[in-house]
Amino acid sequence: MLCFLRGMAFVPFLLVTWSSAAFIISYVVAVLSGHVNPFLPYISDTGTTPPESGIFGFMINFSAFLGAATMYTRYKIVEKQNQTSYFSTPVFNLVSLVLGLVGCIGMGIVANFQELAVPVVHDGGALLAFVCGVVYTLLQSIISYKSCPQWNSLSTCHVRMAISAVSCAAVIPMIACASLISITKLEWNPKEKDYVYHVVSAICEWTVAFGFIFYFLTFIHDFQSVTLRISTEINGDV
Repeated sequence: MLCFLRGMAFVPFLLVTWSSAAFIISYVVAVLSGHVNPFLPYISDTGTTPPESGIFGFMINFSAFLGAATMYTRYKIVEKQNQTSYFSTPVFNLVSLVLGLVGCIGMGIVANFQELAVPVVHDGGALLAFVCGVVYTLLQSIISYKSCPQWNSLSTCHVRMAISAVSCAAVIPMIACASLISITKLEWNPKEKDYVYHVVSAICEWTVAFGFIFYFLTFIHDFQSVTLRISTEINGDV
């Protein structure tokens, strides 16, 4: 049986595939429509102009929902593992969840407030999504090491920490270079003074975004042993 059909593994698998599709489809439609330059647009650039803005908004909203579901499930997994064999304070796991959910809210803001329409709100949502997302992966990597080797293999811990380190290294120049750009626009000329800042920040943005995708890919194995049960109780007279 395929690995993503076991237990709750379909949740992170769907998150990874859906988010990848959201980025790729929006990019392809934006390029084919002539709305962005094929060479290193911002992710948000590919979801600013119709028709790709509708695709981007819908798909990123659902990605935010899947991200929240994945993070909450991961939180419950760590909580149960920690009860079985104590390896970390529960507050650490809770803080990680809260930051992750704040990052998902940031994704929702990015999806619903276009870059050129309300740039301040859009940029604020992007900042929340990227910064909280990077910190979430870092905290989860630390938790993975603390629960090793009983609940995680050392190789999995190394992969998660490597992705976290690359994402942390990329998010800093992404924010720094983006803050130096004096104007928000879709079309860039290599001769413009802010062009280098745009290229560096765009490269870092795509790096961090796909870092998140590859990070959640490492959750699939953990989620295979998890099952979801829904119970219904009726209290009182009907």
